[in-house]
Amino acid sequence: MKTKLFLTAFLVVTILSVVSCTSTQEQSTPDKVSLELSTDYFTHVNAVTREVEVAKGGTITITLGSNQTTGFQWSELAQIGDATIVEQTSHEYIALEAESGAEVMGAPGKEEWTFKALKSGTTTISMEYSRPWENGEKGVWKFNLTVTVKP
Repeated sequence: MKTKLFLTAFLVVTILSVVSCTSTQEQSTPDKVSLELSTDYFTHVNAVTREVEVAKGGTITITLGSNQTTGFQWSELAQIGDATIVEQTSHEYIALEAESGAEVMGAPGKEEWTFKALKSGTTTISMEYSRPWENGEKGVWKFNLTVTVKP
């Protein structure tokens, strides 16, 4: 009985680890941090929290899966806990393109934000995936990032 329970638990942990690893990409150097999560990742968990470190003057790029053809989109302006530590410099939606260069209708794309590290300290960056119109679904997915800016 204990063996079956152990094997089941091991299998569940292994599957969750594989799903997490294949859906998240993180690349970083002291002055450039990139984090990417696909729409597939958010189908398994609806709230994600991450932590990163970046050098003062460096940039943080966050790329989150999105499918605006469903009416859902991420917050254009991220909620920043302390805007004196980090500032948002850009946001764009990137549609999936076919080999011909044409947008693939109905296919998920991604939204990308860039932030600049202004001074040393720790702050948070938060976004919500919602239908933005009146009475639309709010906060279906949430992304929270704790950023520590090093001197």
